[in-house]
Amino acid sequence: MSKILVIRSAATGEASVSNALIDAYLAAHPEASVTERDLDTNPVPHVSSASLAGIGRQAPEGAEFAATRALQDALIAEVFDADVIVIGLPVYNFGMPSTLKAWFDYVARAGTTFQYTAEGPEGLVKGKRAIIAQARAGKYDDASGFPYALPHTKGLLGFVGVTDVTVVTAEGMAFGPEAAATAIADAKAEIAALA
Repeated sequence: MSKILVIRSAATGEASVSNALIDAYLAAHPEASVTERDLDTNPVPHVSSASLAGIGRQAPEGAEFAATRALQDALIAEVFDADVIVIGLPVYNFGMPSTLKAWFDYVARAGTTFQYTAEGPEGLVKGKRAIIAQARAGKYDDASGFPYALPHTKGLLGFVGVTDVTVVTAEGMAFGPEAAATAIADAKAEIAALA
């Protein structure tokens, strides 16, 4: 049985297109064991001076960082336990939601999910597949690197070692209800068909 880690980051709840794509993927994989993180209803705290020491390489000293470190340990354990990581990626102002960036800030730990070597950084999260369920209002040429949400997300995944990445995109949501419905239906069919 495959293990799926779902990361939902949309702030629009049931109206979210990226969440609808995730749901289509999960419906096509009913036998899977699923762990979900909804960063809208249960956000990971943003990194601050009060939390930074808790998410560093070494376990921090002081009880004030214990909760931060425990959360980071739990998030990292979910990543390592998963076979497939499904990330909902709504594009907000050309980038990923800040809640998703905060999740990555906690997951990227030197010495645990990546390490620095003489040849450069090496991701330590190996043998995982990621599926990015992207939703965006406009239509863009992803080869241009704009908007930044997708290359940023793929770059962070690659940095920790997840290089087998499939992207399914529903775009053109702002082009009217008919165009949006067609884009959503096509993306749902595409993501549901992923083996």
